[in-house]
Amino acid sequence: MLNFKEMYELGIKKGMEADPRGIKKVKTYLERVKKEYADLKPADKKYFEEERLTNPYFDDCRMHTGDAKTPIKRILAGIDADAGEIMLATQLNERGKKIDAVVVHHPLGGSLATLHGVMDMVVEVYREMGVPVHLAEKYMEERIAEVGRGLHPYNHYQVVDMARLLGVNLMNMHTPTDNMVTVFLEEYLAKKQPETIGDIMEALMEIPEYQEAKRRGAGPAIFAGSPKNKAGKFVVEMTGGTNPSNKVYSELSRSGISTVVSMHMQKDAREKANEVSMNVVIAGHMSSDSLGMNLYLDELEKKGVEIVPCGGLIRVSRIKKK
Repeated sequence: MLNFKEMYELGIKKGMEADPRGIKKVKTYLERVKKEYADLKPADKKYFEEERLTNPYFDDCRMHTGDAKTPIKRILAGIDADAGEIMLATQLNERGKKIDAVVVHHPLGGSLATLHGVMDMVVEVYREMGVPVHLAEKYMEERIAEVGRGLHPYNHYQVVDMARLLGVNLMNMHTPTDNMVTVFLEEYLAKKQPETIGDIMEALMEIPEYQEAKRRGAGPAIFAGSPKNKAGKFVVEMTGGTNPSNKVYSELSRSGISTVVSMHMQKDAREKANEVSMNVVIAGHMSSDSLGMNLYLDELEKKGVEIVPCGGLIRVSRIKKK
């Protein structure tokens, strides 16, 4: 049986295995973090969280509250959590359906305050796609600063404080499950070998999470291009914290990429992609997040953890029943 900490560490491990940078570059990144820590002044070291030395996703993944040694038999799992999900966990406990932890996807607490810290991983991703590294760094530097400023005024710890006071084990798993859905879709679409944008849409609509999203009114959609357009060389862009800089699309186009498959896209980014005649397929936000979470939750289910879906999660288990 997993305990709370082991459940968390399993998610980090799976995220590293699916990291688009490759495990070697992830380890190189961690070595750089260790060097930066060693070079810090004593006054700055007291603000450094030592988990960063071993966890490349600490900026947007945390065990927020609870006892690390708690045995985990049943969890409330969702995409988001606010006061309602925390209260739901306590209500289920009172009604005899014991919830050992609340596990959500999106950052909250400290992992929301420092979400922008994971975005530098996208530099390596875009370099692999053919974007000159100096441009990838410059664009992401600007975007990271923009996201950091946007997150700064939030009331980050409201939900975390509530969970702590009510004794609820709370954690979130963000970039690792985004990594997992990225790899899943890359491999899935590569096998499908889509010729057109319409083929990509049809392939996505074979996936249960996207089928359910369509029933709910938020299925896959073409944001730029048309179903008859050739897909050409395409990329799956679903990890790295949040939307990248909109300046990157012209560079992707120059490097020969014709189509972007993403989970969400802001208006200005869509306009930039459209300006350079790129095709944009938006698979869907909650559905793509659900797919990534489901891949992680299946690993927990294999360990005997019961999953109670909530908070926008479209739960689909891929475990073959005996």
